[in-house]
Amino acid sequence: MPAQDEAPPTLTRDDVIKVAMLARLALSDTELSSLTEELSKIVGFVSQLSELDTDEVEPLAHPLDSQNVFREDRPVPSLATADALRCAPRHDEECFLVPAVLGESGSA
Repeated sequence: MPAQDEAPPTLTRDDVIKVAMLARLALSDTELSSLTEELSKIVGFVSQLSELDTDEVEPLAHPLDSQNVFREDRPVPSLATADALRCAPRHDEECFLVPAVLGESGSA
């Protein structure tokens, strides 16, 4: 747990540039400055959580005491291929045809 007088962690402009690159975001200098300040505040707020004593708090996966509220999973007939393809802009009577996003493809 960090010391009480320890400054909260902050993000540098280089940190934001790295995250933007990983997310494939092109940010202007103005956006970089703004996001660096905003994200540093968020990291500071989150770091305040480490000051809380959670020793007696049970871990949980959901904040509400609820059970699975989804319907029972039962197989049902699926949509006929012709019906599914009816409004598709491009298809080959069996599959949707979409532009290739990973490399070249001669079929789409």
